[in-house]
Amino acid sequence: MSSYLYRLALFAFHRRRLVLAVWLAAAIAAIAIAQLSGGKTNDNFTIPGTEAQNAANVLSAKLPAFGGGQSTIVFATTNGGAKVTDPSVKAAIQTAMATLRSVPQVSAAVDPFQGQLVSASGTVALGQVQWSAKPADVKDANLNAVKAALKPVQADGVQVEYSGSVYPGWRPPITDTPELIGLLVAFVILMITFGAFAAAGMPILGAIIGVVTTLMGITAVASVLTIASASTTVALMLGLSCGIDYGLFILSRHRSNLLNGMTPEESVPLAMGTAGSAVVFAALTVIIALSGLSVVGIPFLTIMGLAAAASVAVALLIALTLLPAMLGFAGMKVATFTRLPLLGARAERVARRSAADPDRTAGAGWARSVVRHRVPVLIGGIVLLGVLAIPATKIQLGLPSGASQATNNTQRKAYDLTTEGFGAGFNGALLIVTQNVTSPSATQQIAGALATVPDVSLVTPLAAQNGISLIRVIPKSGPNDSATTHLVQTLRNDRAAIEGQTGAHFLVGGTTASNIDISAKLSSALPTFLLVVVGLAFILLTFAFRTILVPLKSILGFLLSMAAAVGAQVAMFQWGWGEHIFGITPSQTISFLPIVMLAIIFGLSSDYEVFVVSRIKEEYTKNGDARRAVQRGTALSARVVTAAALIMFSIFVAFMFTNDPTIKAIGFSFAIGVLLDAFVVRLTLVPAVMAIVQSKLWYHPEWFARYIPDPDIEGQRLERKLPARELAAAATSAREG
Repeated sequence: MSSYLYRLALFAFHRRRLVLAVWLAAAIAAIAIAQLSGGKTNDNFTIPGTEAQNAANVLSAKLPAFGGGQSTIVFATTNGGAKVTDPSVKAAIQTAMATLRSVPQVSAAVDPFQGQLVSASGTVALGQVQWSAKPADVKDANLNAVKAALKPVQADGVQVEYSGSVYPGWRPPITDTPELIGLLVAFVILMITFGAFAAAGMPILGAIIGVVTTLMGITAVASVLTIASASTTVALMLGLSCGIDYGLFILSRHRSNLLNGMTPEESVPLAMGTAGSAVVFAALTVIIALSGLSVVGIPFLTIMGLAAAASVAVALLIALTLLPAMLGFAGMKVATFTRLPLLGARAERVARRSAADPDRTAGAGWARSVVRHRVPVLIGGIVLLGVLAIPATKIQLGLPSGASQATNNTQRKAYDLTTEGFGAGFNGALLIVTQNVTSPSATQQIAGALATVPDVSLVTPLAAQNGISLIRVIPKSGPNDSATTHLVQTLRNDRAAIEGQTGAHFLVGGTTASNIDISAKLSSALPTFLLVVVGLAFILLTFAFRTILVPLKSILGFLLSMAAAVGAQVAMFQWGWGEHIFGITPSQTISFLPIVMLAIIFGLSSDYEVFVVSRIKEEYTKNGDARRAVQRGTALSARVVTAAALIMFSIFVAFMFTNDPTIKAIGFSFAIGVLLDAFVVRLTLVPAVMAIVQSKLWYHPEWFARYIPDPDIEGQRLERKLPARELAAAATSAREG
């Protein structure tokens, strides 16, 4: 592999104008196609194979007026002496709700007095709006019309709040702030690392070109496939972070070569042939982990994984082709230090000292300490991660509801007012879709049976048409309470008794039931997903390092860091330790977060594993001293892995500056996972274990060496074939050819 990468880099270096033109053309073409296709992300995702999805399909086919989005409008007079039942207030509400019936895409609007949804105190009332379109298809102009129709009610002193699957303001504004913050911090870290504008800007420029190309491609594909908005967020996170990291790793080796006296045309292909091999295997593990989300069987997670995998694949291609081309344009500038007060001077001293004597760096000091105190370091690191993992044993999975929103959010206000006026269950209604209904008495009989089920607060028949009847069931418990999950299971398990002799058959659906089904499906798919992803990555890493013990160590380290990251997330977001720090409301852990964390953190942890261990193997191949190789390999990789991890961390943390609690939880989980895995596992526990096991770690059977090709991940065969004195001749030959 190293020889192929060497030749590829030589080509890109000498044909740099062509390579740059191809990538710019690809980016421009992707932008043009995305604009012409009119593609948009769409949150109308389905969960095939679940009962709630089957219920939704029946509604769309047989009762389309109730197959779209739903809005709940909460009217409250809790801050004054008036009541919603006062004649003037009541008339204003009825007029506003009547106006809503003429809004396009609204199939029904039931005022609180028709629906008998007025609290006993007379201070809170619920209006219901049913849309004919799916939530993502409801037009903003129609949502604005809803808001305008209710302004006269607000002018009378009535508080109006919204909840449901769609309502005015439910689409959060798109902001570039997280990306800009992440890129700014990444630039600062790269300046500290390299001390040169050219070196700091190059990985960021490459990552931006890759991300633009990928996101525009995803947008174009969104014109024919349903792609959730979260898919682009995750693809953006990983495209930026991986793109910068891969460029950083190769660029770091290139600069070391330059500072040791090589010319750019000697250094670029050699850096690619050595560090580039590690980047390829690192990227492949990330791509495998993300693509593994396909085994879960949930389309929006499959698309999310494939979109993120595509962003990583593009980042890899950028690093292998565009980066060598840009290094050709830059020449010696990447090794020319920018004269900045303190920053540039310090970076220059560190870089020159590192190039002249790698054993005198801070990374070398850390590596010596870890190797010298390997046993207590190993025990201490495991204990630390174990303690952080304790909260993970109390994890509770669910999907976001109004209760998880910030207190100033209209959905949260609506949730609290509804709970105050009617009870928490009114925030999580279940929809019973009854089929084969031959008479109104069958619906009434089923509704009566449903009313006798424990934890049911209210049963209301809503509509009947085409042999289908729709019944709303209000639980006594909230949408994310375990009692509501138990109620859904009870209704499904006791289905035959509830249906009785009516000849009808019902399905339990609605948003609350759908969320419960998603959580159950994700939990059941987790073992299969873990087995597939870890198994494929194990094979890949075994092939890369030609030993079984290194992949085993990598996977065990990942499980430790993953458990600790989940524990930290549970403590901060579920237990509420981070309530005031992050401005969030404690709530259940998002049901899809653990499985997405498994995919992403496993992939990224393999990145750092490959970066560190490939350098250790390189040193071991040179001198045969296992413990010395651990110390020197860790020292040589510590600086670049530290910079890469801090860049990843900063990009993920930047997404916590959004107002969406779901994005905050995702950003925190990824950030803490990367931090723990890079610094506690890869730069501490891995060297400690390798120093203890020593050369036995590199053992492989003779048949393995005979039948499995050596990918030469450390580039040793390449360096033997092309010693420094021959590199210039090879470069000249390639240029002339």
